[in-house]
Amino acid sequence: MDATSKKAYMIAIVVQMIYTGLSVLSKAAFNDGMSIFVFIFYRQATGSLLLLPLALFFQRKNMPSMPMILLLKLFLCALFGNTLNLNLYNVSLKLTSATLVAAGSNAMPVVTLCLALLLRMEVVDLRSSSGIAKVSGSALCIAGVIVMAFYAGPGLSPVNHHHSFAAHAGTGSHASTSKAAWIAGTFLMVLSNICWSLSTVWQARILRDFPNRMLVAVSLCVFSALQSLVIAAVAERDISRWKLRLDVGLLAIAYTGFVVTGVTYYLQAWCVEMKGPVFFAAWLPVCYILTIFCSSFFLGEIVHLGRAVFWVESC
Repeated sequence: MDATSKKAYMIAIVVQMIYTGLSVLSKAAFNDGMSIFVFIFYRQATGSLLLLPLALFFQRKNMPSMPMILLLKLFLCALFGNTLNLNLYNVSLKLTSATLVAAGSNAMPVVTLCLALLLRMEVVDLRSSSGIAKVSGSALCIAGVIVMAFYAGPGLSPVNHHHSFAAHAGTGSHASTSKAAWIAGTFLMVLSNICWSLSTVWQARILRDFPNRMLVAVSLCVFSALQSLVIAAVAERDISRWKLRLDVGLLAIAYTGFVVTGVTYYLQAWCVEMKGPVFFAAWLPVCYILTIFCSSFFLGEIVHLGRAVFWVESC
C-alpha cells in the first residue's frame, strides 16, 4: 500500500470520527430548543467564514477561472449535497435519535454504488467474489434499513448514568418518540442519504474536470450558506429563534461550522478525488459504531436491540 492510499484510509476514519461529534452535538442542540433551519444557516455561514479567507489567501496568485457552467454545477451540487441533505438529515435527527441517523448512513454505500454504476464510475463483476460481496452487502443494507424503521426491540441501558448533556436529553429519548415520527424520520433519513450520495458522485465528476479541491469546497459551502439563509428566512419568522446563547447550541454551531463544514468538506473532497465516491461511502458504518457509544454516554440515549442487530447485519 503506497503513502497516498494509507493517507486516504486515515482521512476516511478521521472524517467519520468528526461526523460522530456532529450527530451528538446537533442532537443535543435540538433537544435544547435550537431551530433546525437557523442552525444549518449558522453552520454553513461559519464554515464559509473559515474557508473563504483561506481560499483567497492560498489561491490569490493562481486563481483559476470558473466558467458559468461550472458555477451552476457547484450550485446544484451544494443544493443536493449540503442544503437539502442537511435539512433532511437534521429534521430526521430531531424526530428520531443520533444513533438511528448514524445507522441510516449505512445505506449510503448502496445508493452511492448504484449511482456510480449508472454513471459508469464503478464496475461490478458478478462472476468475481468482490462483485458478489458488493451485491449481497447492498441487499443486507436495504434489509437493515427496513428492520431499523419498523422494529426497535428491547432497550439496552446507557453505558453512563451521568450524561454531559443530561439536561437536554429528555425530549430526545426513544420513549418519547412516537412510532409515526420514527418512521417519518427514517424516511427523511433515506432521502438525505440519496441527496448525499448523488452529490458525492457528482462532486467526483466535478473534481475530475476541475481538480481544485479548495475552490470546490469553498464554493459548495458559500452556495449552501446562501441557500440555507433563504430556507431559514422562510421557515423561521420569529426573530427570537435567531438569537444565539452561551449554550450547547453555540458549541454545536462552532463545531459543525469550523470543524465539520470548514475542515471535513476539504478532506472529503480530497478522499473522493483520490479513491472515488464508493471508497469514501464504504467507511460510513464506522460513524455508527462510534455514535452508538457516544450518544449513549453523552446524551443518555437508549440503544435498542433491533438497531444493534441492524448494525451487525449491515456490516
